[in-house]
Amino acid sequence: MRREGERQLPFDPAAMPADAGVVFVGSVRSPWTERSDCPKNMAQARERGRPATIEIAAAYRDGLEGLSGFSHVVVLTWLDRSDRDLIVQFPRHAAAPRGTFALRSPARPNPIGLHVAAIVSVDVASGVVAIDAIDVLDGTPVVDLKPYFASIDAFPEATRPSERSGA
Repeated sequence: MRREGERQLPFDPAAMPADAGVVFVGSVRSPWTERSDCPKNMAQARERGRPATIEIAAAYRDGLEGLSGFSHVVVLTWLDRSDRDLIVQFPRHAAAPRGTFALRSPARPNPIGLHVAAIVSVDVASGVVAIDAIDVLDGTPVVDLKPYFASIDAFPEATRPSERSGA
């Protein structure tokens, strides 16, 4: 159901020919099985204190070598159960509609999720990366993992519009 001020694309991006090929390298195992239970962001996921794992497919497990030396990992997921045709959204927490690219909503033309998680453990042989939390449904496909570098990935001076400004 669309909220007032929301707009859909006149087409479904999922039905368009692909510009590139994406392979899923694994999947997330999380405690969240229903959208209504799933945390809206990583802060909420951490507050709930429910760890998760990333299971990497056998062909890609060697790619985990060296990851255990990092404290955090960037997890890119394919939010396979999200709408793809909503280009302007009206989040419940906002005062006005916003463009999809000004939101962290899972509804987007290419439903790629971005999550920074603390690494609990890495088992290269089994392909399991245990993490502190995640804000996606169980079984969500994983597109990629990247080590998090605080020295280049963090911007303490970054700003955003206030939650209620509608900007």
